[in-house]
Amino acid sequence: MLLEVCIDSVESAIAAQNGGAQRVELCADLANGGTTPSAGMIQSVREAVSMTVHTMIRPRPGDFCYSDREFEVMMRDVETAKKLGSDGIVFGILTLNRSVDAGRSKQLLEAARPLRVTFHRAIDDCPDIEGAFDEIARLGIDRVLTSGGKPDVLLGADVLEALVKRSHGRLKVLAGGGVSFDNVIEVVKRTGVTEIHALSALSSAFMAVSSSASAGCRRRVVDPAQVRQMADLLNRITS
Repeated sequence: MLLEVCIDSVESAIAAQNGGAQRVELCADLANGGTTPSAGMIQSVREAVSMTVHTMIRPRPGDFCYSDREFEVMMRDVETAKKLGSDGIVFGILTLNRSVDAGRSKQLLEAARPLRVTFHRAIDDCPDIEGAFDEIARLGIDRVLTSGGKPDVLLGADVLEALVKRSHGRLKVLAGGGVSFDNVIEVVKRTGVTEIHALSALSSAFMAVSSSASAGCRRRVVDPAQVRQMADLLNRITS
């Protein structure tokens, strides 16, 4: 089983690696679903860890239908992420009727190669998730991050199982969205997924932003102990 941790800082990247995760998805603005991190953040994370780093390409929060200018930004951000040493790119782009934007997805895919490419949870906004999955597979994208079109992976377990069977080895199904210590075993056993994407369950540690004792500014970061607990749990499921 592969554990991917969603992160937004160098500290969290280091914690994920120390806890035994195999991959991180690097974002900014996780409170709003994650957007493209800065060039400085990408470079700093790449220098801090030896693990696989996949970089989010999303120009803004909100929906996944982008203007021509926003798409131009996405293309440029793909090139920046490649130059700064990202191992993979994560994006999702839809048409106005909430189907996969195949034309633009193909352009982003071609710009990203030879890096690995993940289509993120934009697929969960698609009314026909199986049709969207087939289109993503046809494009040659390597992986889909999804909760099965439901609020969390346990509610979407039946759909996730269907997508795993539907993939026929063409692409990986990365289960993410509401993953917790309470549900991850059932999700893996019911769906057959081999990759798990986690965020909130592993981010229970807090650190001071300033070294000043009077500042009192603290923020949430990934807890390496929680990552280790999740990694060990996943290893026991498949051992």
